[in-house]
Amino acid sequence: MRIAALYDIHGNLPALEAVLADVDREGVDEVVFGGDLTWGPLPRETLELVRSVDNAAFVRGNADRDPDDWERSCLSEEEVAFLQAQPPTVERDGVLFCHATPRSDDEVVTPATPDERLREILAGVDERVVVAGHTHMQQDRLIEGIRFVNADSIGLPYEGEPAAFWALLADGVPQLRKTEIEG
Repeated sequence: MRIAALYDIHGNLPALEAVLADVDREGVDEVVFGGDLTWGPLPRETLELVRSVDNAAFVRGNADRDPDDWERSCLSEEEVAFLQAQPPTVERDGVLFCHATPRSDDEVVTPATPDERLREILAGVDERVVVAGHTHMQQDRLIEGIRFVNADSIGLPYEGEPAAFWALLADGVPQLRKTEIEG
């Protein structure tokens, strides 16, 4: 099974469109949207495109759980309810997808997070791979047999280059990806 993990789109419709073109070329079976879909410049248009993607699953991000006043002013009550109704985690093909960590949608894990802390965060997880976002920094770490992957951000990456970052999982094996964005 091939799964595209697209996180932290933040209303960046042009970046999402570029990534979805790459995803289409990859021939994925499913797309998992990892939360924080609409907080950004084009919330309604981004949500409309996300919801039109076939074979998609959704994880609720912290910005989806509690949209700010500006975001609410751009979205209908139904659209806000859709964002808020998404589950905090989904499991696909033996992979656990969450927004930040399996236990919280706003917990911070960066490449500088000590292994001991990440071990505590992953305690009780049965899956061998956990895919997250939230901190907008790609990483791929192995902690006591669990691979923790941060797919990064489609719409607001902190990598210092004009690109959208995401992950592709082929039979549960993650590959970090980057889609160039014209800047």
